[in-house]
Amino acid sequence: MKKFIFFLFVFNVVFLYSQDKFGAITGKVVDVYTKQGLPGINVTILDTQLGASTDVNGEFRILNVPIGVYRLRASSIGYNPVIKTDIIVKTVKATVVDFELQEKTLELEGITASIGYFQKDPYEITSVTNLSFEEIRRAPGGLEDVVRAISVLPGVAQADAGRNDLIVRGGAPSENLYLVDGIPVPNINHFGTQGATGGPLSFINLDFVKSTSFSTGGFSSMHGDKLSSVLEINLRDGRKDRFGGKATISATQFGLNVEGPIGEKGDLIFSARKSYLDFIFKAAGFGFVPEYYDVLAKANYSIDSKNSLSYLFISAFDNVKYFNDTEDQRYNNARALGSDQQQYVTGLSWKSLFDKGYFVINLSRNYISFNTIQRDTLLNPIFKNESLESENNLKADLIYKLGSNSELGIGTSTKLIKFKSDLKLPNFITTFGDTLNITSLNKKDNYYKADVYIQYSNLLFDRLRVNVGLRLDYFNAINVKTYISPRVSPSYMFNDITSINFATGIYRQSPSYIWLIADESNKGLKNIRVDQYILGVDHRVRYDVIAKVEGFYKDYKDYPASLLRKYLVLANTGAGFAGAEDNFSSFGLEPLVSAGKGFSRGVEVSLQKKSSDIPHYGLFSLTYSESRFKALDGIERRGSYEQNWIINLSAGYIFNNKWEGSLKFRFATGKPYTPYNSDGTQDVDKYNSSRVVANHSLDLRVDRKWDFGGYNLIAYLDVQNIYNRKNTSFVRWDKRERKVDMTSSIGILPSIGVSLEM
Repeated sequence: MKKFIFFLFVFNVVFLYSQDKFGAITGKVVDVYTKQGLPGINVTILDTQLGASTDVNGEFRILNVPIGVYRLRASSIGYNPVIKTDIIVKTVKATVVDFELQEKTLELEGITASIGYFQKDPYEITSVTNLSFEEIRRAPGGLEDVVRAISVLPGVAQADAGRNDLIVRGGAPSENLYLVDGIPVPNINHFGTQGATGGPLSFINLDFVKSTSFSTGGFSSMHGDKLSSVLEINLRDGRKDRFGGKATISATQFGLNVEGPIGEKGDLIFSARKSYLDFIFKAAGFGFVPEYYDVLAKANYSIDSKNSLSYLFISAFDNVKYFNDTEDQRYNNARALGSDQQQYVTGLSWKSLFDKGYFVINLSRNYISFNTIQRDTLLNPIFKNESLESENNLKADLIYKLGSNSELGIGTSTKLIKFKSDLKLPNFITTFGDTLNITSLNKKDNYYKADVYIQYSNLLFDRLRVNVGLRLDYFNAINVKTYISPRVSPSYMFNDITSINFATGIYRQSPSYIWLIADESNKGLKNIRVDQYILGVDHRVRYDVIAKVEGFYKDYKDYPASLLRKYLVLANTGAGFAGAEDNFSSFGLEPLVSAGKGFSRGVEVSLQKKSSDIPHYGLFSLTYSESRFKALDGIERRGSYEQNWIINLSAGYIFNNKWEGSLKFRFATGKPYTPYNSDGTQDVDKYNSSRVVANHSLDLRVDRKWDFGGYNLIAYLDVQNIYNRKNTSFVRWDKRERKVDMTSSIGILPSIGVSLEM
């Protein structure tokens, strides 16, 4: 702490500079449906006399803007105005801000001032939160990680400290969909869990994220093969004036960014990052060291005003090194499941605009290899798994504006999948007394998936928006190959500030590839099904504050359940570092049948304030929920990720264009667990009958910015769990001490981050 304060003092004293520094704001304004540029839109910087109008292509440029933090407003007759907050102007480069405007449908005198800060996606009516780059970057305890930033949203539970396993409205960690620039990515986390979507840290470089949209349920038929949530990450374009770069060092990694123009019609962004956890873990005396690298590259090229190409490449390399020099190290390492992984996603996208809409065609490839092993204290392997999953995906989407109040979306995709696994788990006895015996399993299969959807949206009587969708999913690896999922979501606007929203539909997800290989009968698994019902009201308390109340009910059917372990349904698996202490439950290495059932229900209340003329912001959410599941024994039990009460508060204050402070408080009811007997075994009749104590923590963060005219420096101090509470992360059995080990998370954890942009 003292070193950081001294560091800030030195920079304040040494780098004296004039306040008369200027930057620029550029961007484009388009129609929300057709993506066509809108000419003649007024773009103004609020509380100033500065502004500009868009040209024939919808582009604008505001010059000679003093450095600082602003709000930007885009407005025109016939369109609902939109206000973007946290617009940071600096000398190093122009700030790019893009707008999507929707035609005005409601003209009620005296309340139009409430429009602007919060926009609703016409297709995603319920349970959606949009976050900008700056809102994600400054999140306390977020480590500038996209997934950690959204973990404070309503309905999201945290499985274990230090993990990015999203538990959304009682769903398993395998039920989340990630889209990066419209390209589906199976998992965006380092050291990901096979068959699920979590891991310790995201490999998406936040510096290149323009915005995110996170749906926690009721999403449209455009998105499929997942049950609980959709996280859309939109990457920004590169600089178009000149090449520049950024060097960053943070709590866990250091990296370098480069971006700039490619000729007159193209641009490029590139980053490479490496962890330095090896230095920290070695110094702390750990018996293992996780190391990772990641690379991100994106290139854009404008063929003409209507057609553009985009290329994306993201890769992550993860490995774990073990040191077994001492008995303690060998024992601790024997409790850990290590996985060396290589992963990449690459894709080429063509976007074409026409008079009434646009279409996008993506050709992409996802590849991930797992080299997973767990050894005993004598260094003999008890589990070994070398797996490869690759997906070649062709995806096409078209949006067509039928009229001023109606739109049609249609799309399709086809996946060619290669899967192979060399797996061994001989004579493993679970803590419940079951025996898993795979002496050698070598599988190699080629699969394919396909889907088609149609989505229709119409505004009736200038108040009632109705979305109706239907999708068809096909997976050739299972016996019942084709499934149909209808969805509908109406929203009634009482006025410009209050609306009532409803969504219902059938959502389906195919079994994870690893679940299909242990037994030939597993090809009889069906797509998992959940019927969702969501009812909510949102109300703009004032122009920069919105309140929401939502109730949800999720009815699960056809979840894979174990024929060997009749108490186990795979809805209770997938979080954490799966291994012997989890009885290898998440891998599905046993005969499975689609007989699991369950439900999740709850109520969420949230209040969000955007930064405005009052320079503070915040998000408060309160969630109460319950989840229950039945396996083959027919006994209804708590879901493994049930946290009845979740309270989140994230807030901050912008003192000026140099200093900003923020905090995050999180409270959650403890997760269920199965108690241990005195010999380390567990009883089925006590499955998930106990709970760990409630967890809570407070994170604080301070940011300081400097602008040196052509150079921009940001430094922050982020202190997690500032009152040093030892929250219980998970419960396990200590064989050496022959007692229960209530493993706690790291207590107070200060970290410093510095980035220099030029």
